[in-house]
Amino acid sequence: MGKLVSTLFVTLDGVYQAPGGPNEDTRGGFTHGGWSFPYADEDFGRFMGEVFVKPGAFLLGRRTYDIFSTYWPKVTDPADPVASKLNSLPKYVPSSTLTDPGWAGTTVLSGDLAKEVTALKERTDGELQVHGSGALVRSLLALDLVDTLHLLTFPVVLGTGFRLFPEGAVPTAFRHAGGSVTGAGVSIQTYDLAGRPEYGEFGLPENA
Repeated sequence: MGKLVSTLFVTLDGVYQAPGGPNEDTRGGFTHGGWSFPYADEDFGRFMGEVFVKPGAFLLGRRTYDIFSTYWPKVTDPADPVASKLNSLPKYVPSSTLTDPGWAGTTVLSGDLAKEVTALKERTDGELQVHGSGALVRSLLALDLVDTLHLLTFPVVLGTGFRLFPEGAVPTAFRHAGGSVTGAGVSIQTYDLAGRPEYGEFGLPENA
């Protein structure tokens, strides 16, 4: 059974909206698109290259799929570590409106998300990778379907935009599985999901 692994870029205040460009996602009047660009150094590129060694298939939200499908099919260099995987491996998109995907290897998932993704994990050899797709990741976290989260936190605060963990998110515990900080200051941390939080209380010493 494959693991579902999410790689997501967020700001210090948890915003995931439009990291890649000004026009990527302007919903809600968002004007800060492209905030990840100044921090893309060699360390960042090296990590992303390592991530793309491991996929067996991709699960993408509709908006991320639309962005990827207009760019990556045009990158035809077989040595490109990202394009070679995105263009050749199966891609799955949960959507009720996408009916005729033009990107080869795409399958639209229109049924129950929990059942569809559980079945995908069971038949995927390698990681079932989710890139971006913040709204989808929020749903997958709420369903306890994410196994590992690569969270790349960029040293910028925006104050507006869609956040990964909104008010009302399902309480979830994580186990730290590794991390690093790039030369440009991006904190790359890997977490495995570890069920529900545990609680306790800091009491006074017995002799106090």
